[in-house]
Amino acid sequence: MKQQWNDQVALVSGAGSANGIGMAIARRLGAAGAKLIVTASSARIEARIAELRAEGYAADGKALDLTDEAGVEAFATWAEERWGHVDILVNNAGMAMQGSPEPFAEISSMSLEAWNLSIARNLTSAFLLTRALLPGMQRRGYGRIVSISSTTGTRAGNPGEAAYSAAKAGMVGMNMGLALEVARHGITVNAVAPGWIATGSSTPHEQRAATYVPVGRAGRPEEVAAAVAFLASPEASYITGELLVVDGGNCLIEDKAP
Repeated sequence: MKQQWNDQVALVSGAGSANGIGMAIARRLGAAGAKLIVTASSARIEARIAELRAEGYAADGKALDLTDEAGVEAFATWAEERWGHVDILVNNAGMAMQGSPEPFAEISSMSLEAWNLSIARNLTSAFLLTRALLPGMQRRGYGRIVSISSTTGTRAGNPGEAAYSAAKAGMVGMNMGLALEVARHGITVNAVAPGWIATGSSTPHEQRAATYVPVGRAGRPEEVAAAVAFLASPEASYITGELLVVDGGNCLIEDKAP
């Protein structure tokens, strides 16, 4: 597998947390042989880059506000110049940003500011980064785009999370349209929908909810990374516009009575 990934460059957003999904994805793609570009919203991305390099991966990156159109365009230009191309894009950024938690509120009391913030960080960010890197993939006739959606909004919902649900469902809809637009360019566009995944940002409620998953536990970031790596691989060339759920069977439960 590693030989097939030689000279490929993977860009992973939302890799600021040391034990989050973004870093697990970066490590998995790096282990497959890809050079890595990582980004996050704060300067802590510098520590993640240092960790990846210490582990033997070719890695670089920058802090970036993915809702800033001009900033994303400049970052994409830098990323493509770093190793000459970007072959794999993983849109993992979203939900909580350091110092700015995801705004949860019911629709009846949600401000337009909170709605726009959730849509911007969870959906518009993926749109901007994807749009910025697409021309290079189209010129080269190859690309893999994998976005991290969620079972929230695509398979289920929670009170107070309508904006987040709308963004994650919108990501899947965007991917379906984009998959058709670029299918003849050798570019596939897919999404992964994690359920309860144990990360450093997991709340006590989320940890408790995960004990009721059919497999009896929360998922690991590495298990999400494995799904991403498959969809990002050369072997996944005939899969596009799809959503792969990684939730331990949680969405299959119809009878939720204790």
